[in-house]
Amino acid sequence: MSAAAETSAAPLAVRGATLKFGGVTALDDVSVTVNDGELLSIIGPNGAGKTSLLNVTAGFYRPQQGHVELSGKDVTGLRVDQIARSGLARTFQGTHLFAGQTVIENIMIGRHTLMNSNVVQAFFHFGPVMREEAEHRKAAEEIIDFLEIEAIRNKPVGTLGYGLRKRVDLGRALAQEPSILMMDEPMAGMNSEEKEDLARFILDVREARKIPVVLVEHDMSVVMDLADRVVVLDFGRVIAEGTPAEIQKNPAVIKAYLG
Repeated sequence: MSAAAETSAAPLAVRGATLKFGGVTALDDVSVTVNDGELLSIIGPNGAGKTSLLNVTAGFYRPQQGHVELSGKDVTGLRVDQIARSGLARTFQGTHLFAGQTVIENIMIGRHTLMNSNVVQAFFHFGPVMREEAEHRKAAEEIIDFLEIEAIRNKPVGTLGYGLRKRVDLGRALAQEPSILMMDEPMAGMNSEEKEDLARFILDVREARKIPVVLVEHDMSVVMDLADRVVVLDFGRVIAEGTPAEIQKNPAVIKAYLG
């Protein structure tokens, strides 16, 4: 593939992905493309294959058929860390943060894929290692400012409320400097105020930081407010795709999910 073709390729393309667990088909010939600057939401009933699609994309599962491309590069079969280094960051339904470490320390962990120092250099901690750490800490502080969590930067994550922990989780993903961000049910368990805050930051990620976002979410008011385009899964297949307004009126979606 030419350099020009790679430059123009979509940030993410899943092509014909089929994933089976024994006799159960989790994904059946699923194709999804995410465009530059887009916020794409994936919806569907429980068991529809939404999280399986994210797991295939991030490298946790390898599909029996089909492939995954990041900016034109086929990453199917690569390790999770290799896919992360290729530009994909993901948040999970749970936060999976280090409760005993501070906010800034958790966000710094997200920088590890960008660091060049080896274990021996880090142990002695001098010269280039100190300069590299200072650069990464500056990037982490910028994310803290972006997410408006300056007042809690030095607090252990385990002492924070759920909404703030979700914000830290987003910060750790942004610390990877991803070319695309996937979020699996980020609003789950939040109250309305926490949802409004996180929704604002998700929009800022897309608009201010120019990072395309894939959002799996059950809260339809959030989906309809935030998404540019919606893909609907049911029993592992794509049954509809379109704008939020189109999806709300789609008879197949109403029957399978919205109705």
